[in-house]
Amino acid sequence: MSEEKRQCDSKSCTKEDCAGCSHAKGAGVPKENLNAYSKIKKVIGVVSGKGGVGKSLVTASLANEMAFQGYHVGIMDADITGPSIPRMYGLKGSAVANDKGIYPMETGNDVKVMSVNLLLPQEDAPVIWRGPILANMVKQFWTDVVWGELDYLFVDMPPGTGDVPLTVFQSLPIDGIVIVSSPQDLVQMIVKKAYNMAKMMNVPVFGLVENYSYVKCPDCGKEIYIFGESKVEAAAEKVNVPVIGKMPLDRDIAAAVDAGQFAGVVNTYLSGAGKYLPEV
Repeated sequence: MSEEKRQCDSKSCTKEDCAGCSHAKGAGVPKENLNAYSKIKKVIGVVSGKGGVGKSLVTASLANEMAFQGYHVGIMDADITGPSIPRMYGLKGSAVANDKGIYPMETGNDVKVMSVNLLLPQEDAPVIWRGPILANMVKQFWTDVVWGELDYLFVDMPPGTGDVPLTVFQSLPIDGIVIVSSPQDLVQMIVKKAYNMAKMMNVPVFGLVENYSYVKCPDCGKEIYIFGESKVEAAAEKVNVPVIGKMPLDRDIAAAVDAGQFAGVVNTYLSGAGKYLPEV
């Protein structure tokens, strides 16, 4: 292939050359077939334009919220190189497989979880894979995992707009996304990156969640904005999506995460999140 052909200009590219480019919008990239023993009604991605904003915490909080409402819920941990969902729920050991596929582990509140950490010999074993292999692993979480019947499957995305998020958008039937941000001045750029990727892929954005929003003083109850005043409303207004919730730095939630006891956490800061998600 010539250098000219390799450098996509989105006008002369072919399906063979550029099926993985963002402008393809799924054209010529067929959705992967769900495992034959699974039935999933709604698939929701949790994304951000950068790392370190708490996507896994928001993913698990949304899953808990919907599970506590009585829905059948699963989490696909698509952050292959930085998986944290199993540790949050205290899940250990290896997932079981048979001729039907790989079975996810279940948390104490009946949320089904699949993560690369449930397939590795040790949870601290590094995943040193290139982008295409990471993307294929996410596809296998869809095609090879026996999810059973789920109302909601939340996909914990890796940061950014690279191979794996693109694979999720193009290969899975995503119903929409929730964008996670933080209060710093960077927030509007972060939100716009994630929003623009979703728009290019024709994926709806259900709303924004701001993490690290504030710290509440344990003595007087005053809210202290250690990262600056919230910018999420302005960011949400610019892209015309609602603010689902603002999550503070909460030591009780942090302690539950560290102890692997997140199944018992009802995140009151996202207690109304269900009304922003599609009905099943």
